[in-house]
Amino acid sequence: MSKNKFKKFFLVSLIGVLVLGLIACGSTTEKVDVNKQESQLEAIKASGKIVLGTSADYPPYEFHKEIDGKDEIVGFDIEIAKEIAKDLEVELVIKDMKFEGLLAALDSGNVDFVVAGMTPTPDREENVDFSKIYHRTVQALVVKKDNVENITSLQDLEGKKIGAQKGSIQQEIATEQIPGGQIKALGKVSDLMLELKYGKIDAVVVEIGVAKAYVSKNSDLLVSEIKFDEEEGGSAVALKEGSTELVNAINNTLDRLMKEKLIENFVTKATELIE
Repeated sequence: MSKNKFKKFFLVSLIGVLVLGLIACGSTTEKVDVNKQESQLEAIKASGKIVLGTSADYPPYEFHKEIDGKDEIVGFDIEIAKEIAKDLEVELVIKDMKFEGLLAALDSGNVDFVVAGMTPTPDREENVDFSKIYHRTVQALVVKKDNVENITSLQDLEGKKIGAQKGSIQQEIATEQIPGGQIKALGKVSDLMLELKYGKIDAVVVEIGVAKAYVSKNSDLLVSEIKFDEEEGGSAVALKEGSTELVNAINNTLDRLMKEKLIENFVTKATELIE
């Protein structure tokens, strides 16, 4: 082979090696990118913790309680979240925030899942994933005892100020089913109950278990016999859209808890903690 031919062969070979190298690098990069796209479940297990978003003013679901001189967030939702973390073999981290901010925190990745007595409405299901229903309930109306005779039907609430938790299913029900009601939505149920006690609002729409919890601590309040027209609902765990593996894992935990009737036990114990 002549010198010129050798140079030409060498250059062609070198270019071929470089091209193959670039292709190989591209393939490696692509593989690395795919590997980086781990599922949320894998990321949680890798971090060793799962972050819960909740709104701890909703007894017996979740609420603050002083235990051994220390403020703790307790409730049957919290016990369910602990079981989820236990089954995933990770640490549970709790973030307490206003109810209306929970789904935004979920979307932004500030929390991994939400357990807060949340109902999977069609609007919510458009933006987040939900587990199966773990607790079914109905809605109630809380009024002051000295006003109960004046409020015997939904029509009696026309023109009245009605409280409901901001962003909740109760706010929707109050808006849709109380004719002419002036809806006042606040972030915390505890604030709504104070507004009711001081006469700033006339009634509060809230889940029946929560209603009974607040009435048990406030002798001047009463759960009205007024009923709302509602579809069978309940509470479910909310997760970021596309969290299929995590939803399945959480459903497995919920199946176990329901089979062992532990959720009923959690509800009973949480109710006993309410003073």
